Amino acid sequence: MAARREPGAEPPDTTDLTALREAARECRGCGLYRDATDTVFGAGPREARIFALGEQPGDHEDRQGEPFVGPAGRLLDRALGDAGLDRDSLYLTNAVKHFKFKLRGKRRIHDKPARSEVVACRPWLLSELQAVGPRQILLLGATAAQSLYGTGFRLTQRRGEPLDPPEDFAGLFTSAVATVHPSAVLRAPERDTAYDAFVADLRVLG
Repeated sequence: MAARREPGAEPPDTTDLTALREAARECRGCGLYRDATDTVFGAGPREARIFALGEQPGDHEDRQGEPFVGPAGRLLDRALGDAGLDRDSLYLTNAVKHFKFKLRGKRRIHDKPARSEVVACRPWLLSELQAVGPRQILLLGATAAQSLYGTGFRLTQRRGEPLDPPEDFAGLFTSAVATVHPSAVLRAPERDTAYDAFVADLRVLG
């Protein structure tokens, strides 16, 4: 007997971002939708040159339904400006579209998504890439980088260098750059040094 497929586990065959966003609200490809407030789909211009990919939405993003609107998003905005890039010209999204968290009292604390959850969201990522057709990918954090390049990818070894597309994504973009997630900069003990290194990575996209 064939395995039963969950409703909405695959995106529709379209490059219309509005249609994809609406369809993603019904995705039941993994269990994260049960506790999240909403699906947080990507946002940005239809033909953005740079496609920025993070790990997953956080608490602020889950409540507002938009990517990168919390403290990490504000730091990213500032770093993009310092690198000579305009956030409004980027398409921003995440490898996983629902907020995964653990409760600590009344606080919702980020919990790293499992590989199976990243894989479940991969068809939506492919659909976004096909719809936007970017030239470059900005990979924010190890989970984002591994969602494209596999679990063998080591951010510490490849950070800040131009990367060719992996075979599975050939033809969807020209090059990628991997760096830390902006939340890692916020947590860094030497924040100014971490911020400067982050901006230097973003300038590789120029």
